[in-house]
Amino acid sequence: MGDYWLTVLARTWKGGVITTFVTPFFYVLALGVLLGGFVDADPATLEGASTYLAFVAPGMVAAHAMTIAFADLTYPVMGMLKWQRIYYSMIASPLAPSHIVLAQLGWVVLRALFACGVFLLVLAAFGVFETVAGVLAAWLVQGLVVLAFATPVLLFSLSIKGEESFALIFRLGMIPLTLFSGTFFPIGNLGPVLEKVAMVSPLWHGVDLTRMLTLGELDWGMVAIHVAYLGVLAAVCWWLAIRKLAERLVS
Repeated sequence: MGDYWLTVLARTWKGGVITTFVTPFFYVLALGVLLGGFVDADPATLEGASTYLAFVAPGMVAAHAMTIAFADLTYPVMGMLKWQRIYYSMIASPLAPSHIVLAQLGWVVLRALFACGVFLLVLAAFGVFETVAGVLAAWLVQGLVVLAFATPVLLFSLSIKGEESFALIFRLGMIPLTLFSGTFFPIGNLGPVLEKVAMVSPLWHGVDLTRMLTLGELDWGMVAIHVAYLGVLAAVCWWLAIRKLAERLVS
């Protein structure tokens, strides 16, 4: 499986240059610097961030990890299952469904860690982080964030018969999560009811955890809750994805 994914990387890395290197810079410039220049808020309203750029930067990193999970585990999975049927050639070897799922999720985690690492390096040039240790911890956390999305998205992709449903999860899933999970403004601005709804979102847990680490404002109780929530979600959906892949390949 390692050979397979290295071959995929060798054949597709050029297509990821823009999203990995160029896009993060323009995100930071447009939302953090230019738009952020019009935001003059008290740090108390920005969860301890001294500037809007410092507030929005960790949110954009976590949202970037989520976007990679959606991009890599929707249409590519459908291709391997339905169009090119690569999964069937894999299962014809000594590989089990658990091996296939492990390798695919490992590929997505490594890709996300690399992309988010580049994103954090771009942000570091703007002087928005408090400590190097906090940034390194936030970078490692993105592996958990992407897993918390990769496993349910993979499960969804394995559960549907056609690609028509992907537009639905992009429009009603990924985009609303990006906008209303604390990435660009505190979820307290949504009101008491929608704030509770936002707290159910895996992205809010990822954003809040990343933000605490980069700002150096750690609430260890919340850290434990965030890690447990993301970890349990990833573990449960991982197990279900293995069962679903085995069911699809056998049938």
